[in-house]
Amino acid sequence: MTITGKQTAYITFFLCALCSCREVAVPKPRGYFRIDLPAREYRLYEGDSSGPLNIPVSFEYPVYGQISFEPENSAEPGWFNIEFPQYNAKLYLTYKRVGNDLSDLIEQTYQMNVRNHIIKADAISEQVITDRDKGIYGILYDLRGNTATSVQFYLTDSARHFLRGSLYFDAEPNADSLAPITGFFRQDIIHLIETVEWK
Repeated sequence: MTITGKQTAYITFFLCALCSCREVAVPKPRGYFRIDLPAREYRLYEGDSSGPLNIPVSFEYPVYGQISFEPENSAEPGWFNIEFPQYNAKLYLTYKRVGNDLSDLIEQTYQMNVRNHIIKADAISEQVITDRDKGIYGILYDLRGNTATSVQFYLTDSARHFLRGSLYFDAEPNADSLAPITGFFRQDIIHLIETVEWK
């Protein structure tokens, strides 16, 4: 049996069609573990205006967080944290009494908590906080990108009290994987800010 040129063309076409039907392996996009987030519930931190901790401020914080005081900072009272061990997260808080150094405290907060992260940040947005009835003024910073911290704030009454906070994760900075949990804790930080009262 002889194969004609026309048959050869059909066979070639058929073989090419078969070869092109194979699935091309395409790498799957990188995925991240799903994070189960708790129901929001808060408890009151009543501060310590006369004790050794000297933190005359109260606020509401999440029940899934634990307030801790670091012993190495006992020489300089006012340093404390809200830890979220289940999420490897910590909200570092510092309370300072204001003397004639309010502008220094604000500048120090900006240098320490914002400017140090400008290199890694894709964008930094500021939200001004003003509650004249409670005497609370400040700024909430959102840092976007692979920064070590993504949410920071400071609050003051401009005369006696100054409180700053920074949210950190004990993990390699990855904005995509941390986005859901960062957004979740950002709402908790906003709640904390809204419930702050000076003593």
